[in-house]
Amino acid sequence: MKVGFIGLGRMGRGMALNLQKAGHDMVVNDLSVDSAQEFLDAGASWAGTPRELAQQCGIVFTSLPTPADVKRVGLGPDGLVEGLAPDSVWVDLSTNSVDVVRELSGFLAEKGAYFIDAPVSGGPAGAASRKLAIWCGGDEAVYHRCKPFLDAMADQPRYIGAIGGGTIAKLVNNMASTAIISVLAEVLTMGVKAGLEPGPLWEAIRTGAAGRMRMYDNIGRRFMQAKYDPASFALRLVHKDASLALQVGRDFGVPMRLCGLVESDIREALNRGWGERDSQSYLALQQERAGVEPFRLSPEEVDRILADL
Repeated sequence: MKVGFIGLGRMGRGMALNLQKAGHDMVVNDLSVDSAQEFLDAGASWAGTPRELAQQCGIVFTSLPTPADVKRVGLGPDGLVEGLAPDSVWVDLSTNSVDVVRELSGFLAEKGAYFIDAPVSGGPAGAASRKLAIWCGGDEAVYHRCKPFLDAMADQPRYIGAIGGGTIAKLVNNMASTAIISVLAEVLTMGVKAGLEPGPLWEAIRTGAAGRMRMYDNIGRRFMQAKYDPASFALRLVHKDASLALQVGRDFGVPMRLCGLVESDIREALNRGWGERDSQSYLALQQERAGVEPFRLSPEEVDRILADL
């Protein structure tokens, strides 16, 4: 089966090269044939339009900057949808919007073809080295048909759920990473303005309890199991620490908006009488506001997930 790849930019180039290195017969397309020369020299074919590429391939990958670019390549003049045959698969590796991937999936279904939303996490270096996560949404059987190709590009491909599932997972990941980094920027600014050097401060906090963990591991033992009693560290104590940190910010004139919002949530939980519960118990307020039942993973399931990487 010929494999099509559209979008040979910073992310796409590494993934497409790994597909080609795995021995797949490649057809490529990009804004300029010059950007594909490395692939053509190694035996790939050039397609002048997405439609022409789709007509030659049973599976097509796209890696594009924006949802608008994905729609243009798929639905525009000489787009992929015009060339895809029944039972072929379009796997979109872009960070897309949920509405767009569901719309595109509907268009392909009318032709008897399949769409998999499969955004990636790992950056250009991960794309080049194959140290990459790919989170896939769509038909599960179709995902398993695609998995040998995904394995050529990533060490952590996985099926998340129905169409849009991969996109939702990617947006959760990126928003969480962004928020965590923003909080780190706040507290490091506070520490430096209070008199510390940034290098030693950052080095020090990386050796603390949270710094030694993978970024998302810490919520597994408490929040993901709705297990707040007995506390490993009491909520009243984390409120003391947060209040003291905010006081340093005030003393040195450092705005700490994000941390202030966190402290107000902790204070709300204290007002409910949760002071002796675990320090993560205030996170349950978010589930309550969202109308989501508490997560109740078993300890065994948490152990399995934490041991997976």
